[in-house]
Amino acid sequence: MLASGRSERRHRHRDEEEVAEGSLPTVTVADAAVLLAQGEVVAFPTETVYGLGADARSPLAIRQVFALKGRPTDHPLILHLGEQMPLDDWALTNDAARALGAAFWPGPLSLVLPRTSAVLDEVTGGLETVCIRRPAHPIAQQLLSAFGHALVAPSANRFGRVSATEAAHVRAELGEDVAVVDGGPATVGIESTIVDVTGPRPAILRPGAVSRRQIEAIVGPLGSSTVRVSGTLDRHYAPRTGLVVSADPDAEAERRKAQGQRVAILRALPGASYARALYAELRRLDGLGVDVLIAERSADPDLGEAINDRLARAERGSGRAGEEPTG
Repeated sequence: MLASGRSERRHRHRDEEEVAEGSLPTVTVADAAVLLAQGEVVAFPTETVYGLGADARSPLAIRQVFALKGRPTDHPLILHLGEQMPLDDWALTNDAARALGAAFWPGPLSLVLPRTSAVLDEVTGGLETVCIRRPAHPIAQQLLSAFGHALVAPSANRFGRVSATEAAHVRAELGEDVAVVDGGPATVGIESTIVDVTGPRPAILRPGAVSRRQIEAIVGPLGSSTVRVSGTLDRHYAPRTGLVVSADPDAEAERRKAQGQRVAILRALPGASYARALYAELRRLDGLGVDVLIAERSADPDLGEAINDRLARAERGSGRAGEEPTG
């Protein structure tokens, strides 16, 4: 079994800065499907970020995901379906869900719906709703097809830390504990938009690559919701170096330098480019050994909402090495 010897590998675990990119324990899609069938956890690429995949039917496999991430078990997971897997098997659908799915699936949109009895409590954190998406990445689709069943797949990183958008990031976060299907850099780079469609009007719970304007064009004016979903903690996506978000990063940098601090600046790019580069750049800058990172807010009319959401949560959680994020 490819993932055998996990306990021995843990004893050989190296710190992030010691891990060589070339030593990634990469596996093929076919190998990954076998591992998943054996109850193992496998990291794989989606268009948004790399996911930590496990069989959605296996409580034991799902618990491994929580353990590897250091994630509280009451945090819901997103269920990933292949294109040919019926949504009705897992959720009670409605007109809004069908319209949004037709417009944006497969793609970076997750929908919150009432769950069916097929969904395990381990997936939903005990809620009566389930969050579902159909990923667009060809490797994710191939893996779902080869495995033949739904997968849970939160981001493949330690709980609260910067999400992984390359296979090397997964290894830096999780060492040799997890096999990885390497699909290159994520093409979107930030997590999916999560929309609750259980109420009288759909509501965005987490902004993402599918913009508010795109969603409203399909379902009309949006409402509000307090349903608990993945990726919405107050502190999240956080580097270990302190992060400051600013509309004027140069002025902030000069102020910090005058105080004797060493700074690095993450400058805004056009929306899609900024989203694609965001986590990789946060990781790179986090490794420079400076005193503070300064990230420029996005002014993009569509993706800016999602980018700035991630930056704000990262700012609140940054500089807290060894601490657990709070809700």
